Amino acid sequence: MIYGLVLLNVCMLVTGQILWKIAVSSIQEWTIQSILSLIISPFFIGGAFLYVLATGLWLMILSKLPLSIAYPLQSISYVFGAVAAYFIFKETISTQQWVGITVIIFGVYLIAK
Repeated sequence: MIYGLVLLNVCMLVTGQILWKIAVSSIQEWTIQSILSLIISPFFIGGAFLYVLATGLWLMILSKLPLSIAYPLQSISYVFGAVAAYFIFKETISTQQWVGITVIIFGVYLIAK
C-alpha cells in the first residue's frame, strides 16, 4: 500500500514536470510578458497543482516510512522522467544514461526489498 503511494507521488511529480516542460517549450526569450504568459498557462497551473497534491501525499508517506527509505525510493522519478523525455519530447538518451537509469532501478529495488 505505502509503496503504491510512493509510486503515485512519483507519477504526480513527473507529470508535473512534463506539464512544466510543455509550458516553457515555446519561450524563446525570458521577459516579463513571457513570464506572465507562463504563469497563466494551463500547463503551468496544472503542473503546480500536481506539485501541491504530491507534497500533501509526500507528508502522508513520511508519516509511514522512514526518510532513509522514502527519499531514495523517489529516485525512480528520474527513470520515469527520462523515459517520458524519450517518448514525449523525442529526446535522445545515450548508452551511458541508460546504464545510469539501470543503476537507479537496481538501487530502488534494493531499498524496497
